[in-house]
Amino acid sequence: MRYFIKFAYNGKNYFGYQIQPNAVSVQETLEKALSLLLREQISIVGAGRTDSGVHAKEMYAHFDIVQAIDSPILVKKINSFLPKDIVVFDFIKVDDEAHARFDATKRTYEYDIHTFKDAFINEGSWYQHQKLDVNKMNEACKILFDYIDFECFSKVHTDVHTFNCKIYEAKWEQNENQLKFTVSADRFLRNMVRAIVGTMINIGIGKISLEDFKNIIESKDRSKAGFSVPAHGLYLVKVEYPYIN
Repeated sequence: MRYFIKFAYNGKNYFGYQIQPNAVSVQETLEKALSLLLREQISIVGAGRTDSGVHAKEMYAHFDIVQAIDSPILVKKINSFLPKDIVVFDFIKVDDEAHARFDATKRTYEYDIHTFKDAFINEGSWYQHQKLDVNKMNEACKILFDYIDFECFSKVHTDVHTFNCKIYEAKWEQNENQLKFTVSADRFLRNMVRAIVGTMINIGIGKISLEDFKNIIESKDRSKAGFSVPAHGLYLVKVEYPYIN
């Protein structure tokens, strides 16, 4: 039987979601907990992979198991066993062919910025002290909808077969000293959101123009785009499937 696990994590203490040698990952931590509680070796397949220090408010993964699961009981058990920075919300029985990565139709990320020094939110928000033209940054968001190839925002030497992504939503919202970037797409390239935000910061401070932004996208050259903003302000906030409400 196949189950989806719905969970969230604070990425501060992890070298990303995916298992890697000699580093603590979210995937490894979850697999160890599930294997112990379910008394069989469990391997999970995530909806995607987040980089070191990136957070997830909503993430999904799937795994196979012989026995049926009592979701409320297992949720309670695993949350008492997991470290405080990982929380499981639900176990969902799905079709045996359902796939947490390939069946996802939309993913949404948020990037949090604070524009005035704050002693309490530094671990989950990036402090940007320069004055930003948010209206111009929102104009740049509209430009994203005109393109599908975002190689210029991708980490180099990545193993993807295509750099095409369909962006459904992109916007900046400001609430006093807090600024949030929201972007939704069918898929994301490695480092894509952080590179987009860094490039838009350069627009906001007047370093590059909207025309420059178009030229950067069309160049397909990562070296022409802006810097990657720090990981600790980035959150995966939603993953959508056609068969999960």
